[in-house]
Amino acid sequence: MTTAAPTPPTTPAAGGRDLPHPGRHEIRLESVLHALADPMRLQVVRELAAVGDELSCSHFDLPVTKSTTTHHFRVLRESGVIRQIYRGTAKMNGLRQEDLDALFPGLLDSVLAAATSQAARLADAGATDA
Repeated sequence: MTTAAPTPPTTPAAGGRDLPHPGRHEIRLESVLHALADPMRLQVVRELAAVGDELSCSHFDLPVTKSTTTHHFRVLRESGVIRQIYRGTAKMNGLRQEDLDALFPGLLDSVLAAATSQAARLADAGATDA
């Protein structure tokens, strides 16, 4: 038996430029874990968590093409990890920490702590290799 890929959310916000987001009850653990498994998406989530506020897409300096960056933001939004909203011409991104904490208590904090620990470990390994 094969597992179907998560389907994009069908709950659009009101308005012409608003983007569809899953409601809290539509967020699935496997979609969140898939979104957080990619290093570029995890970097975005780490930056949003560190700032604790919305950041525009242009704030993020990912070492990938613009179209790939757009894809990463779409995966994060459709999985329920972030909320995106237009403010003027800027697309703002905010972490849906309250929703994630309500559904999966401690998951986001644990993933972020593990990512920070890994980054420190890799930095230390790189420093000793030099």
